[in-house]
Amino acid sequence: MSDDSILKKFGERVRQLRKARGFSQQSFAATCGLDRTYIGGIERGERNVALRNMEAIAKSLGLSVSELTTGL
Repeated sequence: MSDDSILKKFGERVRQLRKARGFSQQSFAATCGLDRTYIGGIERGERNVALRNMEAIAKSLGLSVSELTTGL
């Protein structure tokens, strides 16, 4: 599996979960304490997310990091 593939899969998972919970990118980024453009980059598979940011994303979605990464 290439690095690009895992980044895209993670980004798609974040986007799916964000939308399912009714967040806009802007409101989700604010909840995570991250910039909207950073969230956009994650969702497009352009960003290699730091563990601290992954934890903030998972927490904002009401998940553990392991739940967030399930199926990747």
